[in-house]
Amino acid sequence: MSESPFLNQLATELSERESKSLYRRRRVLDSPQGARVMCNGCEVLNFCSNDYLGLANHPSVVAAAQQGAAEWGVGSGAAHLVAGHFTPQHTLEERFAAFSGKPAAILLSTGFMANLAVIPALLGRGDAVFADKLNHASLNDACQLARADFKRFAHNDVAQLERLLAQSDAKRKLIAVDAVFSMDGDIAPLAQYLALAEQYDALLYIDDAHGFGVLGEGRGTLAELGLDSPRIIYMATLGKAAGVAGAYIAAEQVVIDYLINTARSYIYTTAAPPLLACALHASLDVIEHDKARRERLLSHIRYFKQFFATELVDAPCELLPSDTAIQPLIVKDNATAVALSQALLDAGLLVAAIRPPTVATPRLRVTLSAAHSDDDVKLLCREIKRVLMAAEQG
Repeated sequence: MSESPFLNQLATELSERESKSLYRRRRVLDSPQGARVMCNGCEVLNFCSNDYLGLANHPSVVAAAQQGAAEWGVGSGAAHLVAGHFTPQHTLEERFAAFSGKPAAILLSTGFMANLAVIPALLGRGDAVFADKLNHASLNDACQLARADFKRFAHNDVAQLERLLAQSDAKRKLIAVDAVFSMDGDIAPLAQYLALAEQYDALLYIDDAHGFGVLGEGRGTLAELGLDSPRIIYMATLGKAAGVAGAYIAAEQVVIDYLINTARSYIYTTAAPPLLACALHASLDVIEHDKARRERLLSHIRYFKQFFATELVDAPCELLPSDTAIQPLIVKDNATAVALSQALLDAGLLVAAIRPPTVATPRLRVTLSAAHSDDDVKLLCREIKRVLMAAEQG
């Protein structure tokens, strides 16, 4: 077989990543998702999952999925617009619309696919989209696919956004932002963005992947901030706090109808299995009625932040200001992030090292869950302190 320069170049690029501590590897779990998981043959405490409410293996959600498989099968067999839109999915859309305070909603397979559905469908040449520089990669990709004028503003910089809006003569304008930023854990100034959308006749697209289920009594960041407007298009993912898979978009009826007719990643793909919708009905029941889960998660967040404020004032790291389940610990370089993550894993704690290009500055990304016990979080704090002190001395 002849040698391929193409394949050789790929191998070279991977070697370069390895030398810069940027090579990515998958960990294999041998257990259901949860506060404790079997990872590479060992039981560890899991502090890198987005299962914020501990619903991924909740008995009622699992039972609903099993019953859904028995009643509706394991595949949808077609796109939503052909023969793949089932009663559990349709009624779930109605529930999500009502839960979000919007007239209508639509289900999609993932949050990434939802973002790719909305922005390119609503915008094209002659239009403009305005996006935070720290938005999720899926929002960036969606903005690029739209072929609209793509303007990015500094993180949470309301003044710069206003300048960009004032300078734009686009036919249609869309502000696209994360509500809770996945790597920093902070919340966007959505009230100010909505005011600018009103002032400059724009729509506001909000990706609430990390706020839904957790903030605003589970209804998400909009409810937390008391915001509502026909100009808002709301997206929430269903594989994080909801514990299952998928995403939904909630908006005015005309927006949802337009997406059903024009959104390529909705039209041209097989619908998710209806059993997932059955599981999500059960998940939404828990989100609506089990307030104790959110209270327990908030208690963990307060303890973690207080520990760093009192016990690690002089530690060789920086805990970013976040009041959400995402607690980012900034460290000096990629090698340090990888080494600290491995040291914690050796102590039985699974904490992710996040490096460029995902983020500009390397970090440990700690995520807390209602599934954790108080003792779990205390152990995490003690072990982070220990490995940080050991790294500083070594």
